[in-house]
Amino acid sequence: MDRRGTPTRQRVAPHGAWRSPISADLIVAGTVGLGQLSLDGDDLYWVEQRPTEEGRYVIVRRGPGDEASDVTPAGFNARSRVHEYGGGAYAVAGGTVWFSNDSDQRLYRQESGAAPRPITPAARMRYADAVIDAARQRLLCIREDHTTAARQAVNSLVAIDLKGEKQASILAQGNDFYSSPRLSPSGSHLAWLSWNHPNMPWDGTELWVAEVDEGGGLRAQRKVAGGADESIFQPEWSPGGVLYFTSDRNNWWNLYRWRRQGVEPVLEINAELGTPQWLFGMSTYAFDSEARIVCQVRSGGVSRLATIDTESGRLNAIETEYTAFAPSIRVSSGKAITIAGGPTEPLQLIAVDTGSGRVEVIRRSSELPVDPGYLSVPETLEFPTEGGKTSFAFYYPPRNPDFSAPEAELPPLIVMAHGGPTGAVSNALDLEDQYWTSRGFGYLVVNYGGSSGFGREYRQRLNHQWGVVDVDDCVNAARYLVDRDRVDPKRVAITGGSAGGYTVLRALTSTDFFKAGASHFGISDLEVFHQDTHKFESMYDHNLVGPWPEARDVYRERSAIHSVDRITAPVILFQGLEDKIVPPNQAELIFEALKRKHLPVAYVAFEGEQHGFRIARNIKRSIEGELYFYSRVFGFELPDPVEPVEIENLAAG
Repeated sequence: MDRRGTPTRQRVAPHGAWRSPISADLIVAGTVGLGQLSLDGDDLYWVEQRPTEEGRYVIVRRGPGDEASDVTPAGFNARSRVHEYGGGAYAVAGGTVWFSNDSDQRLYRQESGAAPRPITPAARMRYADAVIDAARQRLLCIREDHTTAARQAVNSLVAIDLKGEKQASILAQGNDFYSSPRLSPSGSHLAWLSWNHPNMPWDGTELWVAEVDEGGGLRAQRKVAGGADESIFQPEWSPGGVLYFTSDRNNWWNLYRWRRQGVEPVLEINAELGTPQWLFGMSTYAFDSEARIVCQVRSGGVSRLATIDTESGRLNAIETEYTAFAPSIRVSSGKAITIAGGPTEPLQLIAVDTGSGRVEVIRRSSELPVDPGYLSVPETLEFPTEGGKTSFAFYYPPRNPDFSAPEAELPPLIVMAHGGPTGAVSNALDLEDQYWTSRGFGYLVVNYGGSSGFGREYRQRLNHQWGVVDVDDCVNAARYLVDRDRVDPKRVAITGGSAGGYTVLRALTSTDFFKAGASHFGISDLEVFHQDTHKFESMYDHNLVGPWPEARDVYRERSAIHSVDRITAPVILFQGLEDKIVPPNQAELIFEALKRKHLPVAYVAFEGEQHGFRIARNIKRSIEGELYFYSRVFGFELPDPVEPVEIENLAAG
């Protein structure tokens, strides 16, 4: 039917060749990223990442009854690069904002109505995760020092004068990593997290507490929770000065608190109240009062809002239509402010009345309306995989009210392997997913073993098995659909970015199941990656693959660059040329190797892009380039012209 409800006749066209109103131009022109919420009195602040402004991160403010307005002016980009991934890029108090600027990584102070001015020196220093110590007129934050002679940057917990008039002082150092400095309401105690190689923060962290002395230094430091086999996430002081945190000590990130007599559970359930700490400043719970917490709860890949009674430990759901939440939440006057989405709603900044569940939408990540007739609603899959285990995925079937496929033609399938690999995919509406389904593709996003949101044991399935478990789960998820005659087994592609790009290349060398692959800034050589990546992930592979150099044979065996002869499917590679996490040599190595073997391969590189594409024209090019690639590989005509991609050796392939 058309938009008036009048029946229309569907046109018949092959899957993949359907014309769709969900274009790459629409995706990049109408979409912003939303993150890092802060409250300053009655004023709400957040960060928007804008592809149409060259990927700039902008701090936005909205006061009571006001329209939202930009805080950081043009020429400033509020983004930290600590750990390269950043997060926690600003703090605010009394209308004054302190933020990290992307181009020079200096901290800037911006008073209301004034231009930003730097308060840290022009040096190779980076800052993140700041909290304001108002009584001592300073910021407490994480500093990453790249000026030292050490092979890797030095991370520490430091104090920075609010006006930049005094030299920074180091409060804690000696561990490989620090995060989450949190000052008690009285200002008398400071809590923070630390961890060391080879652990990542979701493997093992330590929660420390210290007294703050009269001079602002720390004394009586003590570890109160955590260790090499326990992940602590988001320490937070209650309004009354009790320290809360989430821990996965019982397999799930659940809620605990520390008092002087020790640690006690607040809520223990088979669900996640925490998340992997890829970014600084993440939060999945917040205090409404001393007696009540509002939290995000995730189970089976789906999330919900709830309240926790801190005395009884009772969990009460807040009924909303949302099933996916970004890890940022603040609470004020009975309202939870967070970022949420669902199968038919993109991520949006919302305020939820914690009593009634009534929702106010403050800002949508996409303001462009899409006819619901073009939206594919995902199905939740639980499918059998190796070792008698079960894994999880969301399947988006093709959907377009204007088109149908020729009789008996099954749709091609794109399997998406998420990054991390300690990450996850939700079922929130993403127009990039709908770009494919509205053109006649099936789209399958897999939460393979190693993904977060299913407990520590599920995350640890990938330990020493990266390149095995993730590949098996992607194959078995697709096979689950093939066996039910829902997709065409001769036209199954696999796509992914970063660690997902590694899974793509590894899948093409360890199985002939997939007929095409698209690797976005993926790893082709684990040995090179181990020796040529940033500090944060420089020993991530010790748990995922094995200790280096003892397990060097395993690194080689699981690297696509050493198994090019096994690849039989065409491959397209997308790469940012300023990527410090997965450097361009990873794509260039496999591209040249595939060319030499006369296999079909394409390489699309982007100046000015880092790890993940942020600039509108490059996002558009990567989406359309992948579509063009599939059209040539799977043999269908595109209904609308896109810029071609040069595919080497396609005729020979």
